[in-house]
Amino acid sequence: MKITAQMVKELRERTGAPMLQCKKALEETSGDLEQAVDTLRKKGIAAAEKKAGRVAAEGAVGSYIHAGGKIGVLVEVNCETDFVARTDDFQNLVRDIAMHIAAANPRFVRREEVTGDVLDREREIYAEQMRAEGKPENIIPKIVEGKIEKYYAEAVLLEQAFVKDPDKTLQQMITEKVATIGENIQVRRFVRYELGEGIEKKQEDFAAEVAAAAAGA
Repeated sequence: MKITAQMVKELRERTGAPMLQCKKALEETSGDLEQAVDTLRKKGIAAAEKKAGRVAAEGAVGSYIHAGGKIGVLVEVNCETDFVARTDDFQNLVRDIAMHIAAANPRFVRREEVTGDVLDREREIYAEQMRAEGKPENIIPKIVEGKIEKYYAEAVLLEQAFVKDPDKTLQQMITEKVATIGENIQVRRFVRYELGEGIEKKQEDFAAEVAAAAAGA
């Protein structure tokens, strides 16, 4: 099958891969666009994984303000060169990550950051839930570990389903970007602010103190 310039152009728009790679992928798949997309994704992800160990000290601090100023996010995303850090592709990626953090409210960047005391507390809660449901004691540990994996998927940024494409995790989205941008990309840290967060608890504590003082008067 003859590979036309229009086919190459369409594949490039779908994947962001270089023109020559798009042409080669179409040739390998006899012009099947969907198979060519899969081929480029597989090759790109493999190449991206090789880049993961390279030093990423450049990048950008991105921000996102949501819900009329009620939620704000700052996130540091690193890449290898200042040139890539200034590209629209990278800047858009940083913004997408900040927007995701605003919507999904993760607690950690990666699972290695989840502390032992947090995991112990979660395991204890899950185990007690299983006992309350009457689950046999011998299967509770296995169920608990399954729930810990679910906890990672809910609390860890890189393991959350990407809000703009829930079929892939945020890490998978970033890996695909590494394949097209050509540099190692890492999320280093973030902070998320929510208007009024913690104030209600302080008000309740203050009210309790006032009540206690009144009772002792």
